[in-house]
Amino acid sequence: MSTLPEIESVIGAVREASRLMLTDAFEVESKGGYENIVTSSDLAVQDFLCERLASLLPGCGFICEEEGICTPDREYVWVIDPIDGTANYARHLPDSAISVALKHGDEVVMGVIYIPSRDEMHYAMKGSGAFCNGRKISVSSRPFDDSVFCTAMSTYRKEFAGICSDIIMETYYQCNDVRRYGSSAVELCLLASGKCDLYFEMRLMPWDYAAGILLVREAGGTITNLSGEQPRFEGPDLVCAANNAANHERLLGIIRSHLAARPYED
Repeated sequence: MSTLPEIESVIGAVREASRLMLTDAFEVESKGGYENIVTSSDLAVQDFLCERLASLLPGCGFICEEEGICTPDREYVWVIDPIDGTANYARHLPDSAISVALKHGDEVVMGVIYIPSRDEMHYAMKGSGAFCNGRKISVSSRPFDDSVFCTAMSTYRKEFAGICSDIIMETYYQCNDVRRYGSSAVELCLLASGKCDLYFEMRLMPWDYAAGILLVREAGGTITNLSGEQPRFEGPDLVCAANNAANHERLLGIIRSHLAARPYED
């Protein structure tokens, strides 16, 4: 395997890819319902990144949201969400993001998340801290009862909405307030930069959280699945994150009081 690319090269590729989002002439197709869509911009960004990242790291593999490329059995694997928050993007709403992570085995070693509407480039290398636009970022020090909680209602699997609602309401009565931005990548950046403090989603895919895992950890936060382990890369998983271990333990306790186990396999 070749030497790992400099993170500046990956940042440059992500920024260049974001220019493919700057168009009103995109097409929208359903992937299985109104809530699950893909745009031609998603496909263009993904194709560009796969080509560019393969040139930066010959012999690498890919796990991507959109169909076409899946080679997860390589030593180093890029995990790509070309546009996280496609529903926002398709409606010209803010808060969508390009998310790129590089993992070695099950360890995320590099993560980049760019939010074009905010012009915020978040990035981290394992052991080197987390940054936004060149400035080091860190999670907040707020206690649970003054925390802002980012979450969602299991958009793609609405049969879990009731459990999500119960978890959200129990947490809401114990924290400051609740927010929903429509992009897990954006919300994990907000947590890493100290703008929100708690995070939960019932069912996400690896490309939704891969880069966010590293950003949150390098910013001093805690992020796990229901079992208290790193969210898996073999399929969907529940994600719980917080600004510190105590708040994470408390939020995870609320989630576990409603869920004995992850209620799905795929």
